[in-house]
Amino acid sequence: MLQIVQSVPFKIVKLGLAAISIVWISSGCSFQQYKEKPINTEANSSKFHNKDPASPEFQQYLLSNGYPASQLPVKSWGLEELTYCALYFHPSLDVARAQWRAALANEPIAAERPLPAINGNTARSNQANQDINPYLYGLSFDIPLETANKRSIRIENAQHLSEAYKLDIAQTAWLIRQSVAQALYEYQFNQQQIAVLIEEEKRRQEIAAIYQKRVDFGLLSNVELSTAKLLLQATSLELHNSQQKNAVLRTKLASTLGLSAGRLETMPLSKPLFVVDKYSLDTDIASLQKNALLNRLDIRIALAKYAAAESKLKLEIAKQYPDIVLTPGYAYEFGDKVWSLGIGGLLNLLHKNKNAIAMAMQLRKVEATQFEALQNKVMSDVEIAKTEVQQTHLLLTNQLALQLQQHQNTERMQKRLTIGEIDRLEFAVAKLEDITARKNTLLAEYQVLSAINQLENNLQQPLNLTVQSLKLESLSQENAPQVQVKQN
Repeated sequence: MLQIVQSVPFKIVKLGLAAISIVWISSGCSFQQYKEKPINTEANSSKFHNKDPASPEFQQYLLSNGYPASQLPVKSWGLEELTYCALYFHPSLDVARAQWRAALANEPIAAERPLPAINGNTARSNQANQDINPYLYGLSFDIPLETANKRSIRIENAQHLSEAYKLDIAQTAWLIRQSVAQALYEYQFNQQQIAVLIEEEKRRQEIAAIYQKRVDFGLLSNVELSTAKLLLQATSLELHNSQQKNAVLRTKLASTLGLSAGRLETMPLSKPLFVVDKYSLDTDIASLQKNALLNRLDIRIALAKYAAAESKLKLEIAKQYPDIVLTPGYAYEFGDKVWSLGIGGLLNLLHKNKNAIAMAMQLRKVEATQFEALQNKVMSDVEIAKTEVQQTHLLLTNQLALQLQQHQNTERMQKRLTIGEIDRLEFAVAKLEDITARKNTLLAEYQVLSAINQLENNLQQPLNLTVQSLKLESLSQENAPQVQVKQN
């Protein structure tokens, strides 16, 4: 400790101690007070049921994101409109945005510099050494100085983490979009199934009635009639189950939108539009894998987390170098006036933060191995999804050919019925075979759409032309306060 004795009035010390008291009291006036904010469960329930796609706020949201004003209000809800709806109303995005804001709030904290400290003391002696004055007054300041660029490294780490949370918003949007598409395809497939089953039930009723008349006239045994009735019962049961499932699927679709089932009842859904984009069929697997590795959000999140692990390691390495604390002070000691300057720091040069550095290195290795595993999974998932698209499309092509043949056969049977070459029973059986072919085609189309939806999710890029305009990464963001951090 360096000390310089000067004849300075000790009133300076008294003024310093008074300044400490004034600063402490005045700063207390600006302290934030705790305010309780309990969760209102009734209000949350009311908020859920009051979500309305017809609201002016949602209409403005559509306009702000390029939706044609001429098509408002929405009269037919397809995948594009439903995706907009989910991005606006689904609560999972609110959670992701809140987590991002929490990460953003950490950036100014990381940029904070160590605060200086002010110290004061007073004492009185018994003048056993015949001091000039029995009183002692002291005032000093602790001024911390960070070394090794620690503050900039903390800022870098916080920015990487907030970037990962920001990308997680878009990742959540993609998961919602996939859920909406799959729920919509399931609901539309169920509706188509119901329509076909109603027609099949009518045909089987017709066949059973013909058998019944022939049994009544003694032209047929009860075996054929019993078989026809059993098939009719099976079709009726399948129709009943599909009709019950329809309400469940509609509720499931509403859930993926973040809306109540009753609200979805007011939204007329568009008719199924079966479109297979050539990109999903013609592009080779290697190109799709490359596209996925460049575009997938979870890969970008993994890169941001790895960068955060890198900066964490840099920070632990920087902590090998101790911070310095300068302590200038003034004291009036029993009649003497003393200026002083102290220099302090932690004695961490002995172990040099080895344990923390080793831990940070292992965490970086964990992020690296997780990134490699994610890349391998992405490439495998893309290859599987591409193969499923190819196989389901091949099955659909074959099924369409069979349906065409069956339809042509039904037309021939219609002509033969007209000229009396066959009876109504033979024609009814032919119509039933045509219905079966249509059922198989509908199933094949649903399987193709599901496979394409899975491929889109693996690429995180929409392939269907009706949703090419959607940019989920930007749409999923919400205006949030931007945090500006000064590096100097």
